[in-house]
Formats: sequence, C-alpha cells, structure tokens
Amino acid sequence: MKPKKIQGELVENRIIIDDIENSRILFGNGYYGKPLGIPKPKGINFDAPLILDLIESYYLIQIGKLQVTLNDKVLSLKDLKIICKKQYDKFDSKYIVFQNLRNQGYIVSPGIKFGCDFAVYERGPGIDHAPFLVQVLTKEEIMTASAIILSGRLATTVKKLFIIAIPKIRDRTVEFIGFEWWRA
Repeated sequence: MKPKKIQGELVENRIIIDDIENSRILFGNGYYGKPLGIPKPKGINFDAPLILDLIESYYLIQIGKLQVTLNDKVLSLKDLKIICKKQYDKFDSKYIVFQNLRNQGYIVSPGIKFGCDFAVYERGPGIDHAPFLVQVLTKEEIMTASAIILSGRLATTVKKLFIIAIPKIRDRTVEFIGFEWWRA
C-alpha cells in the first residue's frame, strides 16, 4: 500500500498545509517549510499550519510526499513547474541545486535574507545555524569580483561559507565553488 500523500493548497506563491498533524510530520521529517507565525520553531510541538516554498513543494511532489491543489483541482508536477518558472528566475538551475543538496541530506531554505539563493543547514533550523550560503549561477553568467567580495564579506560577517553552485542541466550535476576569507 502506498503511503498517503500530504495535502497542501496553493495560496498565491506558497503552499499551505492546514492539517497540524501533517504539518508536524513534514517539518519533523526533513524540516520542510515553516510553521506559520513561529520564526524559530524548536521541534514539532507547534499548533500552526505549515507554509512551504514553491521549490520545496515541487521537490516533495516529485518524491511522492505531497499533493497540491488549487481551487479543488490537483496540480500535476508539470502544472507546478509552470507556476515555479513564473516565480523563480532560472528555476531549472535553482531546482537542480536544491535537489542535489536535499538528496545529499542537507536542509535547504530560501536565502533571501542573506542576499543569496539558499541558506543550507547540515542538521536543521533550530538545531544548528546554516553554515553555507549558496548562490546559483549558470556557466554563462559572470560574477564580478566586487560581487564575490560583497557576498564573501556578508557570509563572513554572519559566520557562513559563501558557495557558488553551477548546475549542469544536461546531466543534473552541480559544481560547487566555496570561498574562505582570511587575513594576511
């Protein structure tokens, strides 16, 4: 018997899991999403719906853990991809990086508050701080020396390693380049 998929509903550009028990299950088994109104949840003892980012929802649908509806219609993976491409610049590239990191066991959160694509945890929010800030670039993109220095200084200030991720669309692999800063 196949495990039952958790039900979510698309509301604007987020997926809402209203069922508290399912919210706890998803958050407790991989730190997916954030409980509504709880900035730094500790464990799964919360009584709030879970808010999922579109990219992690796409991942959860792809691995068979989530089903998303919009106006009582079940969205296919293809439907959600169309929505994701409207919301994310370079969605395919960012998703390859997200999927690669998740498949390696990392916890991946939006990195917007750090000015990058992803903040990456080794164990999970509330357990450890995200040691990595990841910026996704395609192989055609150029990152100026000033942009690298700005990103590196920010990452160093918040005690994180700045990493550039360059996905290869054809074979769905990712090359990671990390920057460590030191004084001479």
